Amino acid sequence: MNYKSIGEGQPLIILHGLFGSLDNWLTLGKRYAEKYQVILVDQRNHGKSFHDGEFDYTLMAQDLDALIEHMNLENPILLGHSMGGKTVMQYTAFHPEKVHKLIVADIGPKYYPVHHETIIKALKSMPVKTLQSREEAEELLLKDIQDFGTRSFLLKNLKRTPEGFDWKMNLGGISANIEEVGKPLDYYLPIELPTLFIYGGQSNYILDEDKEDIHEIFPQAEFTSIPDSGHWLHADNPDKFFQLTSHFLSS
Repeated sequence: MNYKSIGEGQPLIILHGLFGSLDNWLTLGKRYAEKYQVILVDQRNHGKSFHDGEFDYTLMAQDLDALIEHMNLENPILLGHSMGGKTVMQYTAFHPEKVHKLIVADIGPKYYPVHHETIIKALKSMPVKTLQSREEAEELLLKDIQDFGTRSFLLKNLKRTPEGFDWKMNLGGISANIEEVGKPLDYYLPIELPTLFIYGGQSNYILDEDKEDIHEIFPQAEFTSIPDSGHWLHADNPDKFFQLTSHFLSS
């Protein structure tokens, strides 16, 4: 697995969401690194980490455990956004004794129906091998994805090779296993750890009616929202995200 470690102190591991990479969290990671050892991770099939045809939360939790053991990390704090939030919840369900605190960004432990069909279709139809420039890629993506922020986020996955362009992520592996991304948390007992669920006020990933179910799984759960933010709340309002999560970490 590819990862980047910055700063010193108690370990804070940050996992990105679907189609993301550790680079999405580098700016915020540097801010956290003033107090913590921040470990930014590319999950399997993303960024510069390994590609594999198998892709589910049990495996991604095992990947995280392997990294923690490899780095000899003790008492880490885990922060995950979206798919990364599901990964850190699944890891904590398997290893509650290894985790100090948990921050879950704009995702719940429930089942989510697949809703990435448009993005996957657009990415798979992109002739990456014959692209002449990133500008051409954006123009092609504009036909299916009108939101500039989403296009910019997705195009960070393009890399230049001696033969032209290619995807950093394992698009085929992700596409073949996309049903796994929405699966609910696999747990057996309540997870008795301080946990912050932080979500975008303009996002529909965590609804008011979800909170009772979340409390059954995470009895110590706290909830806070960032009103003017959507699903990518850490990018929409990084200052507020940093302020709220830092308060939880220091409390």
